[in-house]
Amino acid sequence: MDKIKVGLIGFGTVGTGVVRVLRENSSVIKDKLGCEVVLKRIADRDIIRKRETDVPGDILTTDVDSIINDPEIAIVIELIGGLEAAGDIIVKALKKGKHVVTANKALLSTRGKELFSLAGKEGCDVGFEASVGGGIPIIKALREGLAANRVESIYGIINGTANYILSKMTNEGGKFETVLKEAQKKGYAEADPTYDVEGMDTAHKLAILINLAYGTYISLESIYTEGITRITELDVRFAREFGYRIKLLAIAKREGRGTHPEVVSGEGKSIEARVHPTMIPLSHPLSSVEGVYNAIHINGNASGPVMFYGRGAGMMPTASAVVADIIDISRNILKGKGPRTTPLAYTEESLKDIKVKKIDDLEVPYYIRFSAKDLPGVLSKISGVLGSHNISISSVIQKGRQRGGTVPLVIITHNSLEREFRKSIEEIETLSVIAGKTMYIRIEENSGGADQ
Repeated sequence: MDKIKVGLIGFGTVGTGVVRVLRENSSVIKDKLGCEVVLKRIADRDIIRKRETDVPGDILTTDVDSIINDPEIAIVIELIGGLEAAGDIIVKALKKGKHVVTANKALLSTRGKELFSLAGKEGCDVGFEASVGGGIPIIKALREGLAANRVESIYGIINGTANYILSKMTNEGGKFETVLKEAQKKGYAEADPTYDVEGMDTAHKLAILINLAYGTYISLESIYTEGITRITELDVRFAREFGYRIKLLAIAKREGRGTHPEVVSGEGKSIEARVHPTMIPLSHPLSSVEGVYNAIHINGNASGPVMFYGRGAGMMPTASAVVADIIDISRNILKGKGPRTTPLAYTEESLKDIKVKKIDDLEVPYYIRFSAKDLPGVLSKISGVLGSHNISISSVIQKGRQRGGTVPLVIITHNSLEREFRKSIEEIETLSVIAGKTMYIRIEENSGGADQ
């Protein structure tokens, strides 16, 4: 076989990048495969609009089925995004016996079980490296490079928009709203940034990482998700003073971390799955991940801590991941074999349902910022309520004096049970010495190395 023919559905930003990579790196791809990858047809709703990369007009079509039904096309690349239409395309392609490459994190995090099961029945590959981390090869790392490990924990900065905003607020100051507008002007944030700043994009990606790491299908609803819209300049400054930085983290942890030879399965075993603003020590490598860059920190029981860093989005990084999947699948085609492994790298019979730890059962330290009246006895009243809920104080900072007015009172707690912590905050907010809503952020102290 001297050519493998592929069809592209979706000629937007990433699709344009895929065309560029296939064209500009064609000789490298041929040298690695031993044959040529040929883009036979491109389907898109708009085939008139001029792109950064021109293609011959005769390969453009608005008819998606002309790609799916073409017997010469071995691999279908789905890059239209969304759920229903994209899902239908992938189902049709798999039923036609075609391999699929997709970057669709929203689809895979909601319908992954259905689509991967169908791929197995049809003997087809599904490549989805581009669904998490853009150009960072994190899917391949979990499926292959770290295959010998029990994954103890995952910490990820996997949304460039949120990381850009928090980095800018940390390094240059500014209110969230102001920095968001700047990010939108620079093209780092969408006109409607809700998906990114409220943590939903991160939750979709975390679901995929958890599925791979723990051999399960986790529901999006089970991932506690909280965004960054309440973070203020004050919180950023206080975090630095305590030796932390604030990042929007995707976090997954295995219950019984560090024990031998525990696995996440069976009655009583669970994983943590959460997305929220988190304070991490300045010494942690994730704290220095700036701007639109992404990073995923994984701790394997055999490998120890490893970190993957790079551009998490954009035309060319994402296209790089898409084409890498095309090359992988093409190698199987050339050998005349089906998929070497299942999409999650676990055998079908070993996939399991895993309980997700409820956020109420979480135990971590907390940063708390009260807007408190500057009066004698305020701290004792607050500490009394915290103490009644078994929450002990590690550090306290009070800035400024405004006799009778309000000042920020900041407390760092020791490990506290979330349900008791929330009850204590509700109770404290009823005190006459407290003005306004209380701000709190969870802290991860042990995210840098082997979990204890």
